[in-house]
Amino acid sequence: MPAQTTLDALGTDPELAGRIQFREEIPARMGRTAPLATPLHPEVAERLRARRIAGLWTHQAQAVDILRAGGHAVVATGTASGKSLCYQIPIIESVVSGRRETALLVFPTKALAQDQLRALRSWLVPGLRAVTYDGDTSPDDRAWARKHANVILTNPEMLHMGILPSHARWSDFLLRLRYVVVDELHTLRGVFGSHVAHVLRRLRRLGEHYGSTPSFCFASATIGNPGELAAQLCGLPVTAIDDDGAPRGARSFAIWQRPLLDEHSGARVSANVETARVLARFVADGHPTLAFTRSRRGAELVAAYAREMLAKTTPEAAERVAAYRAGYLPRERRELERALSDGTLLGIAATNALELGIDVGALDTVVLNGFPGTLASLWQQVGRAGRGTRRASAVLVAGDDQLDQWYAAHPRELFSRRPEAAVVNPQNPFVLDPQVACAAHELPLQLDDERWFGAGLDDAVRRLTLDDRLKARDGRMYWAGRDAPAPSVGLRTGSAVEYRLVGQDGTLIGTADDSRVFQVAHPGATYLHRGRQWRVERLDLDAHEAVLAEADDTDEYTQARTEIDISIITEDYFVALGGGMGHLGSVEVTNHVVAYQRKRVGSDEVLEVVPLDLPPRTLSTRACWYTVPNAALEGAGVMPAQLLGTVHAAEHGLIGLLPLFAICDRWDVGGVSMADHPATGEPTIFVYDGFPGGAGIAELAFSEVQRHVAATRDLVAACPCDGGCPSCVQSPKCGNWNEHLDKAGAVRLLRILSDPLRSVA
Repeated sequence: MPAQTTLDALGTDPELAGRIQFREEIPARMGRTAPLATPLHPEVAERLRARRIAGLWTHQAQAVDILRAGGHAVVATGTASGKSLCYQIPIIESVVSGRRETALLVFPTKALAQDQLRALRSWLVPGLRAVTYDGDTSPDDRAWARKHANVILTNPEMLHMGILPSHARWSDFLLRLRYVVVDELHTLRGVFGSHVAHVLRRLRRLGEHYGSTPSFCFASATIGNPGELAAQLCGLPVTAIDDDGAPRGARSFAIWQRPLLDEHSGARVSANVETARVLARFVADGHPTLAFTRSRRGAELVAAYAREMLAKTTPEAAERVAAYRAGYLPRERRELERALSDGTLLGIAATNALELGIDVGALDTVVLNGFPGTLASLWQQVGRAGRGTRRASAVLVAGDDQLDQWYAAHPRELFSRRPEAAVVNPQNPFVLDPQVACAAHELPLQLDDERWFGAGLDDAVRRLTLDDRLKARDGRMYWAGRDAPAPSVGLRTGSAVEYRLVGQDGTLIGTADDSRVFQVAHPGATYLHRGRQWRVERLDLDAHEAVLAEADDTDEYTQARTEIDISIITEDYFVALGGGMGHLGSVEVTNHVVAYQRKRVGSDEVLEVVPLDLPPRTLSTRACWYTVPNAALEGAGVMPAQLLGTVHAAEHGLIGLLPLFAICDRWDVGGVSMADHPATGEPTIFVYDGFPGGAGIAELAFSEVQRHVAATRDLVAACPCDGGCPSCVQSPKCGNWNEHLDKAGAVRLLRILSDPLRSVA
């Protein structure tokens, strides 16, 4: 029985009537091959034939041609389209040809680097000396790698802290550097991507110093601007290859809407229960199925619910479902993978944050517990089933978030909408200054170094000199600090002060910058990281460290209460927006976390309100803001007493739908709204970049301001709830605990801003 038959049965089951509210049949696609401009080395061609690869898909051939010719490419094609082969072939060909060239491969995680190391070694090419170089590499292995390896697989942090500052020890490797591969391009966005852009430019600068000009190959999920993003990261013209020539099997895609429990409040049936229901039905019919969940606890719950359901209907299948998540030992994960591969297991519930090592080629179906945040992630996850020409099914169980409900109401947009763009801002001074310091430590800065670091270099040098971190000598700028700067520069924050989030045994779990740490890691906070849940035991302001304890079994979450003030520093651009205006500029945000709530997961019951005694924090950043004249609002029926709730509700809606237009998370942005802002003299809504100096999100919001406002208007107006719910104007990160929300007023305000026939009053 094909997986589509199970999907048909779910759609016609009278007990599940109305749940499948949209279904699309995606036809199979034939593969398209293309010849190379120059034939492969005979030994490489023979090894490809041994792998049963008769020819290269069009995108593979194009990428190989570009890289062999010394150009730069980004391959942005679907899951299982053979992106790795695009760079493996040139590297392997270089080795078998006897050229003494080297290659550097950069992956966001150690697991991906290990997977690719196995793939490279599987070519069984004499002379290929490929090794991983990361925090787990022993001193002896590091020394061997520097002297003998011709392929190094590493991650951005190790390149930044372990390789570039010690470049003299890597001189031979850098002299012969021919290829640089950067995988998972779509994850290099915001402040992290901005830092990595400078790390890659520092690499190019050192390569030129030793005599190399490597070709760059980026690999990415499908995003809206792969060529532009890759060029910003490496500072070179990059050819975007996004015409996927690989074959694809037919696929059935469905959107599953959870039934309303209360039409007035907007409450719906549990997403975990509904995901388990779908998983259980596919497993009962014998289909290997992967369900993506949002948290480690969610994975455990979905697996447990599915087993309970199967125990009643198909007892023999109940034990063929398991959870797969962080916290398992590597041996346990390998056992689960083998059990799925050999058919012992049929169902897996896993966190979508994990890089799964599962043999996804055996899967018939993927179930998504909520929209994963971006179209790139959606199709990457959906593509894990039905690889090659295998038929597959996918079911998206719509969650409570605004994005989920917007796509549930506009399902065709999943197929026709241009994928979101990813943005970086390498000229952000909070990123530029520490990266220039790292570059100066590696090699003294010269006048022509602007070609590496951009027009902001002079200002950065001036700031670092005034701070006594650079000294001038013989027309160059030298590092003047006592210690190397790189170890103190985190790549994932734009703040000069970074807090370490550590377990009780001292293990590093994550980091948070100074401007955000009180919101996400205040004492008592529940902190979610890579599917695991932690509770902050204490926050040490002097040591810049938060100590976390495991809290996976805790059925609660926390929400901070924040008092916010915002000042406009500069207004750079403005545009008429219906009966109001849209603005872009620099702002200063003052946040004061004064308390937090403990709330029950699922019911949102408030368990406790706990006061906090923390100092205020100031954030200098970029913002897009919206102003509406009082007269226009009053004419639309919004009375003065409703203004605060109106702008607050509209703010939440705008933030919730911003990821439609930019690859960002709602936690990457902040918002504040005022019935009468002192600088504008009008009701004003600010949506600001949550990173010091900004990461480019505000600029993208301003560039899409009309579409963004119109989409928010449609979503809020169409929501069936009475006074606002998580699917329209409530926010899980609201600093005022979702108090004072006027949904009806927000709809009127958004209609004023999106009405092209109105003029500014």
